[in-house]
Amino acid sequence: VHIKIQKPQAQNRRQQQTSPSPGDGTGSGFVISTDGFVVTNSHVVNGAAHIEASLPDGRIFQAQVVGDDPATDVAVVKIDGDNIATLAFGESDRLQVGQIAIAIGNPFGYQYSVTAGVVSALGRTLRSQSGRLIDDVIQTDAALNPGNSGGPLLDSAGRLIGINTAIYSPSGTSAGIGFAVTVDTVNRVVPQLIRLGKYVRPSLGLRMDEELNQRLSRALEVRGVV
Repeated sequence: VHIKIQKPQAQNRRQQQTSPSPGDGTGSGFVISTDGFVVTNSHVVNGAAHIEASLPDGRIFQAQVVGDDPATDVAVVKIDGDNIATLAFGESDRLQVGQIAIAIGNPFGYQYSVTAGVVSALGRTLRSQSGRLIDDVIQTDAALNPGNSGGPLLDSAGRLIGINTAIYSPSGTSAGIGFAVTVDTVNRVVPQLIRLGKYVRPSLGLRMDEELNQRLSRALEVRGVV
């Protein structure tokens, strides 16, 4: 899926000073159900005022965000269509370093571009825009560029193994390191995004006075919550 977004007008005015095309953005996604649920990155659609989703067969839809989790950089949008092809899912625990990795997306707006490389490493961590660390991230040398975000990373059988999420490139080009959130994270987060609109994390239900806790920690010469 080729995703185009527009930001609210207030954000557009702020971006006019720094961006040649204020408010406009492009990204990628992939269909997971025949009734039109599309997975992408949170940072692609977060805060969008208008979302347009295009399919390779030429159909164009208006899309709505149904769930968003910035902490894992996963989001789900919904399009109203039928006879939509879906991706088969692979398994993260079967991945091996060195196996083929194929990225599909819309780099710089060039629709449905395919690049290939290998799984360079497994178990990396990546800091999301919310500040939380995303665990078990896939590192790949398949070329990724702005616009690939949210697109699928596939194995040689065409099964989903991750969501292309970020690149690290000191030169600002695709000659860098690509990172993808694993399909296991998709399997864990997406059902709750569809059902609840958010991902619910367990908590201990503890509250503490941080200033008091620091004084007690120093007095007792211990570290942690006293």
